[in-house]
Amino acid sequence: MPSGPVLAAAANPWFSWEYLERNGADVLRFTQQHASLTVQAVLIAFVVALPLAALAHLRPRLAGPVLAGTGVLYTIPSLALFALLAPLTSTSRETVLIGLVVYALLVLVRNVLVGLQGVDPAVRDAARGMGYGRLRMLLSVELPQAVPAVVTGLRLATVSTVALVTVGVVVGYGGLGQLMFRGFRSSYHAEIMTATMLCLALALLADLVLALLGRVLTPWLRGSGAPRAVPSAREEAAWTS
Repeated sequence: MPSGPVLAAAANPWFSWEYLERNGADVLRFTQQHASLTVQAVLIAFVVALPLAALAHLRPRLAGPVLAGTGVLYTIPSLALFALLAPLTSTSRETVLIGLVVYALLVLVRNVLVGLQGVDPAVRDAARGMGYGRLRMLLSVELPQAVPAVVTGLRLATVSTVALVTVGVVVGYGGLGQLMFRGFRSSYHAEIMTATMLCLALALLADLVLALLGRVLTPWLRGSGAPRAVPSAREEAAWTS
C-alpha cells in the first residue's frame, strides 16, 4: 500500500488541471492584471527614459548625474519602495506601477544612451556634411541607428518587470504574485506552480514579441554576411538624401 508521504504528494500535486478548472476565473484575472501592469510600466518608463538618455547624450556633463540618479533608485529594495510609496498613492495599482517604472528606468536609460553613443562616427560625419544640425542628427540619424540597443533595453526591462510585479503582493496588487502568495500560505503546490509557469510564459512571450519587433525595425541586420550593428555611412547618406 502507498505510504503516507506518497499519498500526501498525490493529494497535493504540483500540476493539476482540476485546479485550473475550479479557479480559471481567478487565474485569468490575475494574469491580465500582471500583463497590463508590465506593459503600462515599461511604456511609461520608456517615455521617461528616452528624453533623459537623449539629454545625457546631447549634454555629456549630465550623463553622470542621470545614470547615478536612476542607479540610486534601482538599488532601493522593492519591498521597501512599495511600502514607502503606499501612503503617498491613492490606490495599490498606482503604488506598484510607480515602483515598476522606477526600476525599469535604469535599464532603459543605459541602453538608449549606449546606443546613441555607439553610432559610427563616419555616419555622423556624413550627416554633418549634408548640413544636419545637432537636433536633426539626433532624431534622423542617431536614434534610428540606436534601435538595436533600445530594443535590447526594452527586452531586459520587460522581463525584469514581469518578475517584479509579483512583489506588489505586499500592497495587495501583485498580479500572479497573489496566486503565489495564496499558494504558499495554504501550501497548495498547484497554485504556486501555475502562477510560476504563467510568469515564465508572459516573460518569454513578451521577449519574443520584442525580438521580432527589433528584427522588423532593423532590416540592415538581416543582410547577407556578417551582421552590422548600424548601417554604413554610404547607406545612411543614401537614405537621408
